[in-house]
Amino acid sequence: MNLKKKTAIITGGSLGIGATIAIELAREGANVAINYRKHDTEAKEVAKKIENLGQKCLTIKADVTSSTDAENMLKQTIKSFGGLDILVCNAGINKDRVIWKMSEMDWDNVINVNLKGYFIYNKLAASHFKDQRSGKIVNITSINGLRGKFGQTNYSASKGGIIALTKALAKELGKFNINVNAVAPGMVMTEMAKKIPPEFLQKAVDETVLGRIATTQDIANVVVFLCSEKARHITGEVIKIDGGQYI
Repeated sequence: MNLKKKTAIITGGSLGIGATIAIELAREGANVAINYRKHDTEAKEVAKKIENLGQKCLTIKADVTSSTDAENMLKQTIKSFGGLDILVCNAGINKDRVIWKMSEMDWDNVINVNLKGYFIYNKLAASHFKDQRSGKIVNITSINGLRGKFGQTNYSASKGGIIALTKALAKELGKFNINVNAVAPGMVMTEMAKKIPPEFLQKAVDETVLGRIATTQDIANVVVFLCSEKARHITGEVIKIDGGQYI
C-alpha cells in the first residue's frame, strides 16, 4: 500500500488509535500532521517514531471544535508538505452516564468534539480535495453508533451522526474521485481501556466471536488500506473492526 509522496492529517494523533494510525501511514511512506489537545510529550514521541521511519511529522496543538484552529492546521500542513491527500478523523471523548443523570454539558461536550469536530475537518478536507479532484477521508466511529450502548446516549448519538455524515459526504464527493469511509471499532485495548474494571473488559470479550479485544494495530491496518489505492472503489462504507462483537 504505497503512500509515498502523500500527506495525511490525523486528528487526535498523540495517543491510542490515532497514534498507531499516524505511525502506520508513515510506515507506508506518508508525511503526517497530527493534532492533539494536551498530550505534548506523547505527541513528540509519535513524531519521533515517524521521523525514525524516514518521514516528516508536524505536531499541532489544536481544539478540534475550533474552525480557526482547523484552518490553521490545514494551512500549516500544506505549507510544510506541499499538499494534503488523506484525512483521518479520530479525536473523540466520552462522558458516560445514564440519560437521567446526564447534564446538558455532558451532552454538548461529547457532541461538539465527536461530531462537530468531524464536520469541521471533513468540510475543510472536502473543499481542498474537491479542487484537486482526489482524496481519501476516513472517519473513526464505533459499533455503538450502530447499536447504541447503555450509559452512552451522547456518545452513541455522536458516533451514529458520524456514520450518517460519512454516507452523505460520500454521495457529495464521489464525482470528484474522493473516497469517504468510516471504520467502527468495538472495544480496543487503549490506555483508556486498560483503566476499565476487569469484569467490564471481560464482558466485551464475551460479546465477541473471536474471543479477544482489538489492538490499535488492528484498527490502523484497515484505515491504511482505506487510504490506499487498493480501496479505490470503496466509498460510503462503515467497516466494523470488532471481532464479531456487534453480531
